[in-house]
Amino acid sequence: MLIEGIFSAVPTPFYPDEHVYFRKLEANMARYSRSLLAGMVVLGSTGEASQLSDSESVEVLRVASEAASPQKVLIAGVGRQSIKATVELAEQAARLEYDAVLVLPPTYYAPQLPDRAVLHYFKTVADRSPLPILLYNIPKFVPFDIPIDLVRELAQHPNVIGIKDSSGSLVRIRAEVDVARTAPKRTVTVTPIFEAVTGRMLSAKNKSTGSFVSAGDLAVGAAIGAAVATAPPAIVLKTRTREVGFQVLTGSAANLLTSLEAGANGAILGFAACAPQACQEVYLAWKDHDLKLAEEKQERIAASSQRILGQLGISGVKYACDFNGYFGGRARSPLLPITALEKAEIEGLLAGIRN
Repeated sequence: MLIEGIFSAVPTPFYPDEHVYFRKLEANMARYSRSLLAGMVVLGSTGEASQLSDSESVEVLRVASEAASPQKVLIAGVGRQSIKATVELAEQAARLEYDAVLVLPPTYYAPQLPDRAVLHYFKTVADRSPLPILLYNIPKFVPFDIPIDLVRELAQHPNVIGIKDSSGSLVRIRAEVDVARTAPKRTVTVTPIFEAVTGRMLSAKNKSTGSFVSAGDLAVGAAIGAAVATAPPAIVLKTRTREVGFQVLTGSAANLLTSLEAGANGAILGFAACAPQACQEVYLAWKDHDLKLAEEKQERIAASSQRILGQLGISGVKYACDFNGYFGGRARSPLLPITALEKAEIEGLLAGIRN
């Protein structure tokens, strides 16, 4: 699976009583689908995955998938503390036509989880998952920094296609890019302009080759004792193939450009939840080899992303979503809401970053 470009980390909206607000999730996914984003990540850290029950998680994945454009790559966060639970959620994501899964390392029994246990966890999940997996390194929230030696070994697995690194360390990004140079290459299906072909695109094409009976034909059939079946026009999906290796994505908007310059394939960004266009502009300018413009676009988002994501956290980014026309709402308890002064600060930071 090609995982390249900018991905939004999708927030999970809640009602004031903290039930999931599925209608707002649908609206957000539809709006992200109209952007230039490569795709969306559902049930990541920004999606408050750790705050949801198993049944809520599956329903969030279902609603998000049904509301997303087939052209957007969908990645599901499925990390759980056991191999069994992680694989079961990956299987649910596969049934809902996600393209890949994002997997955190287990950490609850940290003193009893040496590196070899974490390696066993990731390898076994990769063996059993019906979808390709992205490793997820976020030591800020998970008290485990996946060692580069483990990344190097896991990159050899045929079902481990990359890593999202939210450490904020450019040194790590460079090390992971170095790992990618020695990882096996895979042949993936892409569009004629080398963008990802998603499972939902292929599913839509396959469904179009079936047959249907119209209401008018049924009426005629009832009268004459036979129904006339007609086939809808087939969807023509032109594809080609591309060789890709182990794919490295940064989780930090503050070092987006430097990560791209270091060899990263793209980014999965919480800041893209509220400002997808601004994040995308950095990537597009870099892709066009306009480094001066890319630097200007990077400078535009650097301070805002560091303050909103790095310091104000989930409640900050959800209010930023509200301010920029998406639905964020409040974070689920025990996360606290931001203050009126912090809201005013966010509005000032985003005054020139509207969507």
